[in-house]
Amino acid sequence: MSETCNHDCSSCGTTCGEDTRKTGDMFEKPNDLSTIRHTIAVVSGKGGVGKSMVTGLLSVAMARKGRHVGIMDADITGPSIPKMFGVTGEVRGSQAGAFPVASAGGIDVVSMNLFLESNTDPVVWRGPVISGVVKQFWSDIIWNDVDYLFIDMPPGTGDVPLTVMQSIKLDGIIIVTSPQELVSMIVAKAVKMASTMKVPILGLVENMSYFECPDCGKHHHIFGESHLDNIAKEYKLDVLGRIPMKPELATKCDAGQIETVEDIYLHDAAEKLLDLEK
Repeated sequence: MSETCNHDCSSCGTTCGEDTRKTGDMFEKPNDLSTIRHTIAVVSGKGGVGKSMVTGLLSVAMARKGRHVGIMDADITGPSIPKMFGVTGEVRGSQAGAFPVASAGGIDVVSMNLFLESNTDPVVWRGPVISGVVKQFWSDIIWNDVDYLFIDMPPGTGDVPLTVMQSIKLDGIIIVTSPQELVSMIVAKAVKMASTMKVPILGLVENMSYFECPDCGKHHHIFGESHLDNIAKEYKLDVLGRIPMKPELATKCDAGQIETVEDIYLHDAAEKLLDLEK
């Protein structure tokens, strides 16, 4: 039986009743000069859980494994990836396509902020235009010899996540959570959307899992005890990492030095991603 869209689709460009699934040859093709081996979307059911930081740390983890990594910042109206990596300058290209901007550690980045005169300029666009830009990040950018392309999604289950899941063939998604009790509902939304779109879920990463005292190293559960293991068991998902609230992480992200973070707390996630190569 077809899975159909039954909501008001005036903004997402889908006809009500249309089958939301796509076969392999119906996905948008990347640029002819691109080589992308694995594409992973990083999602969250709500904002404020540190999804972009998790995307950045995952990218650093895979780069340290010797893989060439790219990041497509699909959070068009709230881009933060360039700042975390200290990436500035303009995206340049030719008639064949445009090239991402490389970080100090060689991670390729494309973000709306790299197209703006000032990184504080707002992007005041409606959903269809934003979705169109995300597609261009896929089809117009030349992702040269990229082993892992991470797509940093905006929060929720709206236009951009729908566009990405419908238009880009994903190897899977990683869901970012936080310890609050309401996270069970938030994870459920992301899980159900992925199921509807037939996209594999690689696992869960919990951010702000605990506060790590910089003096004694003791762990304090600021948001209460974690529910991650129960949620993972309920939905039969792997726990790929727990990231603490650590001053060093925030300081280095703000300074554009995320690639210098020593312990990225995502070793299990990196091993899960390496399994895609088998």
